Amino acid sequence: MAVLELKNVTYTYKSATTPAVKNASCEFEAGKLYAVVGPSGSGKSTLLSMMAGLDLATEGEIIFGGESLAKLDLDCYRRESIAMIFQAFQLFPLLTILENVCYPMELCGVSPVDAKPRAEKLLESVGITKEQMKRFPSKLSGGEQQRVAIARSLAAGAKTILADEPTGNLDVANTENVMEILKKLAHDEGYLVIVVTHDLEVAQMADVKFEMRDGVMTEKI
Repeated sequence: MAVLELKNVTYTYKSATTPAVKNASCEFEAGKLYAVVGPSGSGKSTLLSMMAGLDLATEGEIIFGGESLAKLDLDCYRRESIAMIFQAFQLFPLLTILENVCYPMELCGVSPVDAKPRAEKLLESVGITKEQMKRFPSKLSGGEQQRVAIARSLAAGAKTILADEPTGNLDVANTENVMEILKKLAHDEGYLVIVVTHDLEVAQMADVKFEMRDGVMTEKI
């Protein structure tokens, strides 16, 4: 059964005459790693923004867990149902690595006492050591920061991950490491993981690949 479904979704920016996304329809299931690949301006980031509830479709419908996003409390949806990973990591520079991962749990009402051991476990699961947890983000490499960002995305308990160019700032070795982590989350722990990327090699690591061209979405075999 699909966790996230797009039904004839179109999005047109107010200042534009041509849709950024045109009549997109697809289903995303738990336990799989998906890639949406396409060049800059193809509509893939707009598509991700709609799936994240940051923009509502001009036409059509996006359904999550059987409910239309148009009918959901989108603040709650973004806080509890989905997790975002970004190209630029988006870690808080004045918080330690451990505090960065504790933050979304505390935002959801988890006490600091309970948040700390869970954050430590999540960070260890992506290869971050206890010593590194005490550091600030600027003291870690790009690959390490992205692993921290993945741990933070898991902290609030959401089982759907939307990743926007998560390997865009990484070298080949770290790209493979990050994609392996995301694939393991999908295959071993039942997450739905959707990666938006311009990198064809990254897309090849996914279970299912979609291509965006001029706003049109097609599945790649």
